Amino acid sequence: MAVAVSGLWCPNPTISRIPTLESRRMSVRSGPLASVASLSSPPPTIQIVGGKAPSWYGDGGASSSNSYGLVGVEGDEDIDWVKMEADLYYWTKALRPVQWYPGHIGKAEKELKEQLKLMDVVIEVRDARIPLSTTHPEMDSWLGNRKRILVLNREDMISKADRNAWAAYFSRQGMKVIFANGKLGMGSTKLGRLAKDMAANVNIKRRAKGLLPRAVRAGIVGYPNVGKSSLINRLLKRRMCPAAPRPGITRDLKWVRFGKDLELLDSPGILPMRISDQTAAIKLAMCDDIGERSYDVADVAAVLVQMLIRIPSVGAKALQDRYKIDNDCLCGKTFVQKLALHLFSGDTHQAAFRILADFRKGKFGWVALERPPR
Repeated sequence: MAVAVSGLWCPNPTISRIPTLESRRMSVRSGPLASVASLSSPPPTIQIVGGKAPSWYGDGGASSSNSYGLVGVEGDEDIDWVKMEADLYYWTKALRPVQWYPGHIGKAEKELKEQLKLMDVVIEVRDARIPLSTTHPEMDSWLGNRKRILVLNREDMISKADRNAWAAYFSRQGMKVIFANGKLGMGSTKLGRLAKDMAANVNIKRRAKGLLPRAVRAGIVGYPNVGKSSLINRLLKRRMCPAAPRPGITRDLKWVRFGKDLELLDSPGILPMRISDQTAAIKLAMCDDIGERSYDVADVAAVLVQMLIRIPSVGAKALQDRYKIDNDCLCGKTFVQKLALHLFSGDTHQAAFRILADFRKGKFGWVALERPPR
């Protein structure tokens, strides 16, 4: 259920010891999940260590721009992504928790764990715009030593520099990575070939035991709406699995056969029962990888605006040019309200939805919301 939130915050405080996205993920894996505030409780009190408390309506936007020092610069290589994550962590502290766990996910997760025992190779699909935020914190423990292929889908929505950075990062982790575009089919042929190659030893062992060869079994797993079913349909070159641009379409596990030597398992999107990392949750909302009823659209759009104006390939000017309104204070909430008055008779929900829809359709260009940890 969406909850109206008062008191969102504008950038940009100086915060000490704010954990990075990767360190927060490690803490989730190594310890119990953090408790989640009830929907009836007031917004948490934020203590700022150093710096100046920002205001949604103050003139802190200009100083925020200068603190990044990047508006108007070509390319995003010089962004301080650690600082970006720190700001995002601060902004989300004032918001109600984003949580979404439809009933079918619990059942699907239990069935998936059973089916994993039958798989020769696992294909994990993530959103290329937010690869760290679209991996389940328990995925590594589920897979163990099982062979894995990582697919970063929606490669068309990030820049070449982003692709190179993520390719290098995952290569250092020893992972096989394929960039794909499920809608257009790019990467699907390479994926099918790699899955067969990685599991070739299965039939070598079977022949040694005097058994007949069998099809390689590959399971496709990942968060909701990252493009799992679309990839399968592209591999098969026909619509075998239901797919739509919203989370929660696939609700049951389904095996489909690809030729004589490959079987694919399409599975529903799997999310943690409780998302303790709220910076990851807000990015899931921005990229439409979580149900819309789990968050307030106006809040998410406001935070997205504050991220986009700090990304040089977008910046405040791109937002102004697209919507023909000024963004002089660089404040997300103010911008959403101005757009609502300008185009939607004051309806902030419609204005926020327009901003999110434009981002998801790539109207602001190739925009990644994460970069690899250094």
